[in-house]
Amino acid sequence: MIPLTTLHLAHLPPDLAVHIALCADLQNAAFLRQQLLAGNAAFEYALLDASSILSPTHLHAAIFRAATDAAAGRLKSHNLHAEIVFALSANNNIADSFRKFGLTAHTTNLVIVKLTPASGAASAAERAAAAAVGAHLEAQVRGRWERFGEASCGAMADVGRIGGVYKLGVGAGRGRVTGRGGRGSGTGTGRGRGSASASVGESGTGTGSEGGRDERAEMEVTILGLMALRGAA
Repeated sequence: MIPLTTLHLAHLPPDLAVHIALCADLQNAAFLRQQLLAGNAAFEYALLDASSILSPTHLHAAIFRAATDAAAGRLKSHNLHAEIVFALSANNNIADSFRKFGLTAHTTNLVIVKLTPASGAASAAERAAAAAVGAHLEAQVRGRWERFGEASCGAMADVGRIGGVYKLGVGAGRGRVTGRGGRGSGTGTGRGRGSASASVGESGTGTGSEGGRDERAEMEVTILGLMALRGAA
């Protein structure tokens, strides 16, 4: 069974379960895109390029926005899972949000989100739903499964790309924070509010410095604000 994370977000209905999976070294992106384009209901997931997700909090904020908009009858895309992709955006262009955050032909690390009804946390219905989601993903998605969390998410985030998407100017003229998914030149480890990857300084290497953690934390706060402003528009 794949390492599926199931959780309930605060201030959302307790009968809504959130299932999150992370597939590294994805091998069948083209097949998955075909299912989405064909509108195959069996593949109704939010499929996200892991390089575009800064932290679990970043993703949770998008899930929360999509779920609350769905409950209020304010969906702007065709279903709840598509709305999660759109909720990551800082503008109102749905197609642009899928290009920047969704699965593409070049995606190598994939975050998968599925929302299901449940009769409460750790209920039999929730466990059955999680088992069904996990079995379907294991059968249909080819790659190496990792547990989604601060460390894995931070390692796969391309902070330079994320900064560009949100127009934050990250990395201009100096080293920048990066992980496996990034385009920086160094590697390392560290822990912070929004990251588990390293700070890459002038020398091209880092060891998870306070500066790197602070930069990610500041980015996260700014990005969440941009997402909230778009959602309020």
